Amino acid sequence: MLNCSVKQKFETYPKDIAISLHTIRDLILRVAAQEGISDLIETLKWGEPSYTSKIGSSIRFDWKAKSPEQYYVYFNCKTTLIETFKEVYGNIFIYEGNRALVFNRGQALPVNELSHCISLSLRYKKIKHLPLLGL
Repeated sequence: MLNCSVKQKFETYPKDIAISLHTIRDLILRVAAQEGISDLIETLKWGEPSYTSKIGSSIRFDWKAKSPEQYYVYFNCKTTLIETFKEVYGNIFIYEGNRALVFNRGQALPVNELSHCISLSLRYKKIKHLPLLGL
C-alpha cells in the first residue's frame, strides 16, 4: 500500500518519471520481501520517497525540475555503499559523489545490478563490517 504522502509526491512527477520511480519503488519492495525484511518503512524524508529497515541504511529517490533529464537514487553518504557499488559495478552506473546513482530519463534500468545495490543498503547494518560488504 502506497504511503499517502508518498502517493501525493508521485502525483507531482512528470508521467514518464513517475513510471520509472514506481519501478524503483517496486524493486525496493521486492528486494525487501526476498531478503525477509518485514519492517520496511515508506515515508517522505526531505520531501523525497524514503525506505528504511532496522537492519539497513535508508534509500531515497527523486526527480528535480532543475535537472529534468535525470533522476536519482540516494544512499547514506556516511556509508561505504556507493564506494562498494563503484568497485563492483564500475561504469554500469553514473555516480554523484558518495551519495547517489544517477539515471537518465528514458534509460533502461539495470534491474539486476540496482536490485543488488538495494539489497546491500537494506541489509547494511548487518554487513557493513565485511570487506566489499560481503561480496
